[in-house]
Amino acid sequence: MLAAAAKLFRDRGVDGVSMDAIAAEAGVGKGTLFRRFGDKSGLAVALLDERERELQAAILSGPAPLGPGAPAAERLAAFVDAYLEHLLGHLDLVRVSETASPGARYRIGAYRFWCHHAAILLAEARPGCDAGPLAHALLAPLAAEHMTALVAEYGEERAREAVRAIVLG
Repeated sequence: MLAAAAKLFRDRGVDGVSMDAIAAEAGVGKGTLFRRFGDKSGLAVALLDERERELQAAILSGPAPLGPGAPAAERLAAFVDAYLEHLLGHLDLVRVSETASPGARYRIGAYRFWCHHAAILLAEARPGCDAGPLAHALLAPLAAEHMTALVAEYGEERAREAVRAIVLG
C-alpha cells in the first residue's frame, strides 16, 4: 500500500490522488487502506517515517556537525539545514501530515523529536534561556504550510535563505 501511495503521489502529486486510487493501485479494498492508515495524512506520516528516522539517526549518532561533537550553535545550524533539505524534498507529504487537523503538526512524534533536539541545543548554546518555547519558535518558520507559501511566491532557494536568516540570524 505504501509503495502504491508513493508511486501515485510522485506521479500526480499528493493533492491529485484519492484514497480510492491508492487502494486500486495497491490491489486492496478502500476499507483496508482506511483501517491501516486512517486517511491520506496517515499515509503521509507512514511514508515520511523512514526518512525521518534516517535524519534522527544522523542527529543522534552521525558525524558532526549534525551529529555529536560540534558546538551546539553549529549543530543547530546543521539541523536547520538538514531539516530544510528534508522538508523541501517532501514538502507535499509533510504539509498533508502537519495539516490533517488543527494542531496535527504538534502531535507528530517526529515534531516532538525535532523540538526536543532544538531545545537541548538552544539550552547549551544560550545558557539560561527558556529553551522549550524558543525551540517551538525556531521551528515555526519551518512549518510545511508556511514553506509551501514561501516556495510558491519566491522559489525554493529564496525561501530556504529567508528561513535560514530568520532561524539562524
